[in-house]
Amino acid sequence: MKHLNWLVLVIIIFTIHTPTFSQKEKEIKVRMNEGTLHGTITSVPEKTDAPIVIIIPGSGPTDRNGNSIMVQANSYRLLAEELAKEGIASLRYDKLMIGKSKSDLEEKDLRFETNYKQVTTWIDYLKRKKYNNIILIGHSEGSLIGMLAAQESHVSKFISLSGVGRGIDEVLIEQITQQSPDVLTETKAIISSLKQGKQVEDVSPELAGIFRESIQPYIISWLKYLPKEEIKKLDIPILIIHGSTDIQVTNEDANLQHEANPKSELEIIKGMNHVLKDAPEEMKENIKTYYNPKLPLHKELIPILVKFIND
Repeated sequence: MKHLNWLVLVIIIFTIHTPTFSQKEKEIKVRMNEGTLHGTITSVPEKTDAPIVIIIPGSGPTDRNGNSIMVQANSYRLLAEELAKEGIASLRYDKLMIGKSKSDLEEKDLRFETNYKQVTTWIDYLKRKKYNNIILIGHSEGSLIGMLAAQESHVSKFISLSGVGRGIDEVLIEQITQQSPDVLTETKAIISSLKQGKQVEDVSPELAGIFRESIQPYIISWLKYLPKEEIKKLDIPILIIHGSTDIQVTNEDANLQHEANPKSELEIIKGMNHVLKDAPEEMKENIKTYYNPKLPLHKELIPILVKFIND
């Protein structure tokens, strides 16, 4: 049987190590009901008068720097560093149960709502620190999380970076169809059951990594949200950015988000992949960038972000 490429699929695992990084930075933490969140503020000379972005990480064991067991691209760390050079502060964080962020919750207790509660907790923290121009940047799964957080707490702007427009069920079925069609029938049956709120006891070893019993409640809660519906509810400036060589999220997803909220701005960056690096379409070479922490961000990304943030 062909093995699934878990790097390209949406992976839901909750273990990670955290590399260190410092550049005009401060380690911070904040309490929420579910645990203690740890993060990093990258400050600029203007301090609280400057715009500050909250970088919302993508799915799986992604830490505050954009790294995981399977990805070492340093994308969020580089993003914070480059934005600071442009006078834009940032806050990036470890999700609960990732890196330094601790929780007494078990995996079976996690829900999708836990994700955006973490973001609103950070928004409240920044407001207490007198930041008044807070912008959300949601990467990948973080795009939907950012949409939901922006509905709960007032922020100035929202940026969807490599985010999907379809439901996670469609995305998973599409990716598994491309990579391992021999488990597609089982995948559809599992997803159909989960959409009805029913857990599945027997999952084949090939799919256990993504549909294990302990993560099924989380997926059930995730399935309730459609990005193209949630983005409609935002009445703040929105920027949607997609890379033309993204092998995880399609151009269709970016267009769905944009069509759902026509007031949004849409930027397609030619040659940018899912980890925000310059990469070809060919999968093997594209994936090499996932393991190169020294490779810079795509040169067009920061100017686009800066213009939108400062306008």
